[in-house]
Amino acid sequence: MADLAKGSKKLLNAWAFYDWANSVYTLTIASAVFPIFYDSLFSENNHYIDVFGFHLKNSALISFTTAAAFLVISFISPLLSGIADYVGNKKSFMKFFCYLGALSCMGLYLFNLESIYIGLAFYFFGLIGYWGSLVFYNSYLPDIAFEEQQDKISAKGYSLGYIGSVILLVINLAMIMKPEWFRITGTATVKASEIAMRYSFVMVGAWWILFSQYTYFYLPKGNKKTGEKLTKSVVFNGFKELKKVWSLLNENVSLRRYLAGFFVSSMGVQTVMLVATYFGAQEIQWSSKEESTIGLIKCILLIQLVAVVGAVLTSKASAKFGNIPTLIAINSIWAVFCGLAFFITLPIHFYIMATIIGFVMGGIQSLSRSTYSKLLPDTEDTTSFFSFYDVAEKIGIVIGMCVYGIIDQITGSPRMAIVILAVFFVIAVILLKRVPKKDAISN
Repeated sequence: MADLAKGSKKLLNAWAFYDWANSVYTLTIASAVFPIFYDSLFSENNHYIDVFGFHLKNSALISFTTAAAFLVISFISPLLSGIADYVGNKKSFMKFFCYLGALSCMGLYLFNLESIYIGLAFYFFGLIGYWGSLVFYNSYLPDIAFEEQQDKISAKGYSLGYIGSVILLVINLAMIMKPEWFRITGTATVKASEIAMRYSFVMVGAWWILFSQYTYFYLPKGNKKTGEKLTKSVVFNGFKELKKVWSLLNENVSLRRYLAGFFVSSMGVQTVMLVATYFGAQEIQWSSKEESTIGLIKCILLIQLVAVVGAVLTSKASAKFGNIPTLIAINSIWAVFCGLAFFITLPIHFYIMATIIGFVMGGIQSLSRSTYSKLLPDTEDTTSFFSFYDVAEKIGIVIGMCVYGIIDQITGSPRMAIVILAVFFVIAVILLKRVPKKDAISN
């Protein structure tokens, strides 16, 4: 383990490289291959299944499972941050969730309708592993970077993530479309392309574990605060810290108003990103199953590539116009996007929308993270503040996914659910406009 000074180039690059390691999860599992794989399993039963005592639509089921995972994450994050702050080993917690998520991705190889509960469990713990590790990863940002470095290194992290995940997805796409090139053969009941998809889940887990080692080598362990034993009060210290952060928001108008806007924005952004492929698989008029698979993965690749440019341009825009005005503009684009999504039916429409979402996806994620970091008061207790940030984001996702799932289940179509998400972005714009202009944040 290296001991590098705050702001050093090697330390910043090592931190950003974790995005390269873990973004394969968001692309392959959350956005591209798994949603296509999951939807194809239901092709013979009209997208419905009897599970948990209900007759549920498959996309509603995965939405509710996702919401349940985020609800758990929002509860355990304060517990973990309290312990990590106390004993000064947040890197160990970050590793644990990384490995939990990676191994759960590998477990998705076993996903099938006959053992749907086991498959959903792997999906559930994969989400917990990914997002749990981000609680500690994000909290490192003000520890390893000075304020004037945070926008740039945050954007670099997302850019590395997009590039790395695209590389693996291209390999997976080749495996799925040309399994014979990789000596992957099917059986009487299972197509070679489906087996290739299952292999891709294993590759995601292996990639995540392998490349995260570079980050772990250079990141500091954490700031140990006391040598006392771990007690019950320490375990629940995270909730006490959240309460303290909540009370401090009364003294920091800018941070409070920003968090309100961020909370509502997260309901929309993360929900759209999590359900986009399911929407494309069910609502776009593809000419064949093969065109659907290829088209959806092409769209995801397009989003990732455009997002690299979007993250960089957003960073430059924030430097020129300020963080808050830039976020207002991006949320406005999201609102229009969701409204127009109701009318798209053809593949070309989906490609155009994918280009738009790509530009604003990377920008809103990286800028939201760095804006929050800049608005924090001068403190070394960054984990508690970022735990609050993550809890707000996760609860927003729970609400967003539940709204989407309920509307999808009732109407049988996700179109109206997407339109409802536009309301979230409109509200977010209104709330962000209330952030004092003196805190527009421009460097």
